Amino acid sequence: MTTAPLDSTPSASAATSPLPFLRGATHQRSSATRGHNVFGWLFVSPALAILLIFLVVPIGLALYVSFTDWSGVTSPFGSTVHFVGLANYRALLTQPGLTQSNFGTSIRNNFYYVLFTVPLQTVLALWLAIIVNNRFLKGRGLFRTAFYFPSVTSSVAITVVFIFLFQSGGAVNQILHGLFGINGPNWLYDTRGVFTLILNGLGVHNPPGWANGQFLGVTWWDWLAGPSLGMCVLIIQITWTTSGTFMLMFLASLQNISGEVEEAGAVDGASPWQRFRYVTLPMLRPTLVLVLTLGLISTWQVFDQIVLTGQNNATMTTPAYESYYVSFQDNAFGQGAAIAFMLFLLIVVLTLIQRRFVKEDLTK
Repeated sequence: MTTAPLDSTPSASAATSPLPFLRGATHQRSSATRGHNVFGWLFVSPALAILLIFLVVPIGLALYVSFTDWSGVTSPFGSTVHFVGLANYRALLTQPGLTQSNFGTSIRNNFYYVLFTVPLQTVLALWLAIIVNNRFLKGRGLFRTAFYFPSVTSSVAITVVFIFLFQSGGAVNQILHGLFGINGPNWLYDTRGVFTLILNGLGVHNPPGWANGQFLGVTWWDWLAGPSLGMCVLIIQITWTTSGTFMLMFLASLQNISGEVEEAGAVDGASPWQRFRYVTLPMLRPTLVLVLTLGLISTWQVFDQIVLTGQNNATMTTPAYESYYVSFQDNAFGQGAAIAFMLFLLIVVLTLIQRRFVKEDLTK
């Protein structure tokens, strides 16, 4: 019995294999995908060009300026502008002097501003959202509008009103004197820290020896002094004006929570506080993280209120205002750009820390 030799040519079945057709179809799909990508980039190219021209290029230029001694008079690329490397950053962080002291004072002021404002505006916004979400409340639309109205009002107008309210002879001091017999301070120009006033009331008038050390050109005693009375006025103002916006965020989340969830908690015997603590609040966690993140970023960038109230008060200046003042008043645009980028890095680091410890997902 003989065996037929193996044929080296492809068999008929192989010749009719659909693989060549599949390869052709795949090639056609890849060509179509490339065509779609090209058209997609063409459609978004105007928006990308705008972002490149008005966002990326200015940020890159500002970063370059932070490494120079540009005074803002000539071109930043002119022959009179010198590249100074990290000198502007060293003057802020490591070299004792007026520049470092002013920067440290602005960081101290803004730190207390953030420390008090973010929790207060978050708690107030959540409380207002719970109130206007009550289905038994009459005139809910009116209350929602009233609570949200300060958020859409000009911050300049509101600041001017607060300036009149908290003057030495303003309405607040008149109320304090008329009802309690207290002679109120000149709020916006009182540089005393809140914690210092408390310590003075307890009989502590002189700082201990360890408090004479310095960080960023500011003594530890000044770091622990707390916000000035003028900064407390701004804390009250910003808390009142921003809580309406965050109220809407919490309200949207509350309306997405099914009423059956609350009813199940009530059936299980949970009190109203227990239902809020263990049922409602965990379901609001993503919105809470969003509100805290937005609040942290916005409070570190406070500027316009400082321009109107604290431009002559060292205990109310902030990094954003310090960057503006150094750049446009002292004509040291390199130093001002360095302050701006230090503020940017600080916001990024604090936001990452917050996101690390306050997660949206309870399972993580």
